Amino acid sequence: MKKFALLLVMALLIPLQACAADNKWKEGTHYTVLDEPATDSPEILEFFSYWCPHCYQFEPLVKDIKEKVGEDTKFNKIHVNFMGFTSTEIQDDATRAMMIARAIKQEDSLNSAIFDYIHKQRASITGMNDLRNVFVVNGVDKAEFDKMASSFGVNNMMKKNNKTLDQYREYVRGVPNFIVNGRYQAQFTSDMSKDDIVDLIVWLSNKS
Repeated sequence: MKKFALLLVMALLIPLQACAADNKWKEGTHYTVLDEPATDSPEILEFFSYWCPHCYQFEPLVKDIKEKVGEDTKFNKIHVNFMGFTSTEIQDDATRAMMIARAIKQEDSLNSAIFDYIHKQRASITGMNDLRNVFVVNGVDKAEFDKMASSFGVNNMMKKNNKTLDQYREYVRGVPNFIVNGRYQAQFTSDMSKDDIVDLIVWLSNKS
């Protein structure tokens, strides 16, 4: 009987929590609706740059978001190449390095290594040689890096990254920037906590 009563209470609380979230997040304040088609399945796009200090600070939040979204929600990082910290060519090299990391199934750890190289070690990236060195220090074989850098798969992933960037470029003027389900762009206000930011993006991922 007690178990039944507990289940009943939980069943009543879930809709109330959903309503509370609906009342908390307001269109025009916490998110905008883009003139874009919705994705067929839940998807979070994080537009970021390795050189952006705010993106570096967002990494723990990204980890929380990934842990809290549903299993059917795809999370994808899109590296931009329009930041003023360095040249477009070097930023494109960093995008290629991220695709190599993705191809060898070490994206999270190697993303952290690149971020740390720039923001903790205060080191400069001048091209693929520096990025290769970061990978080698973190256990990636030099020959494998070079092979993957020019591979068909990595080239295709590069094209996909840049195609997605082009698709949403008019909305993405700075980073970090999150577009959810193809049509919701998260907006962060000064009074939001880190938990609020995570909750907003997770909530948007459940919005049709």
